[in-house]
Amino acid sequence: MRRRLGVASLGVVDSVAGLLDGPRARGAFLLRSRLAAPWSILVADEAPLSLVTVVSGSADLLPSGADPVHLRPGDVALLTGPAAYVVADSTSTPPQVRIGPGQECEALVQPAVMRELGVRTWGNDLDGETELVTGTYVVEGEVSRRLLGALPPAMVVRREERTDPLVDLLAEEVGRDLPGQEAVLDRLLDLHLVAVLRAEFARPADGTPRWYRATGDAVVGKALRLLQESPEQPWTVATLARACGASRAALARRFAELVGEPPMAFLTAWRLSLAADLLLEPASTLDAVARRVGYGSGYALSAAFTRERGQSPAQWRQAARSTA
Repeated sequence: MRRRLGVASLGVVDSVAGLLDGPRARGAFLLRSRLAAPWSILVADEAPLSLVTVVSGSADLLPSGADPVHLRPGDVALLTGPAAYVVADSTSTPPQVRIGPGQECEALVQPAVMRELGVRTWGNDLDGETELVTGTYVVEGEVSRRLLGALPPAMVVRREERTDPLVDLLAEEVGRDLPGQEAVLDRLLDLHLVAVLRAEFARPADGTPRWYRATGDAVVGKALRLLQESPEQPWTVATLARACGASRAALARRFAELVGEPPMAFLTAWRLSLAADLLLEPASTLDAVARRVGYGSGYALSAAFTRERGQSPAQWRQAARSTA
């Protein structure tokens, strides 16, 4: 038995240091699960980024190649693809259903135990003691590539590590079917992701991305914000240094030390990442995108894009739309 689970699109929230924006809105998956033991779900959708949130009850997470993790109410697991994972009532319960690419649901036992239970709701028992909310970014947004590269395959943020009320709010809203509900869920899920990432990066760990730590530096943090917020400006190291109140040499040295690359290399990658995302907008043109990200013409953007990415903007757009 195969069927496709419901899909909700994700909106774009304003970024944290321009890089915690997460994947852009290109059709993501949002679902509430109500479950009574025994239950077990194998997720092999190959999605670049997923959040599994325990609203009530508990769950055991079995990431591929890692030790199992027990999740309690309010805990959030963030998983980066394409590796599969299992979420279950217990590590001893074998998978009963497999979620594949495109959110195709395949029963692994007969008779099938999982079914639709209502609006954006699925599981084996509407009154089950465990409630999960799963949000999956299906298509990698280019702006998030640095972020995804900095994250482990699986991580868990505990309820006590967060102060925001988004878990309960998202759980309340996901089952509603009101006018404008998708827009509400879009923003809530993106904010949920940002809150999880903030909590994760606030930990005193060596694994925190260098660019995130750099945002706290008085000079480099300002430089990062200027580059991210105004990529269309004709920045040079000299003009950037003046805007930050530092010497050219000091900014270049400090930026490379904290971010891990020179300012202009960062700017080029940022411009092309923004361009890659803007090219997916239905009404976008190459020239218009070029102006928005700081290139003088569509030809200049195309040459830079092809040189750095190994494919033209047209090829990128075609491939991304085919994936979506």
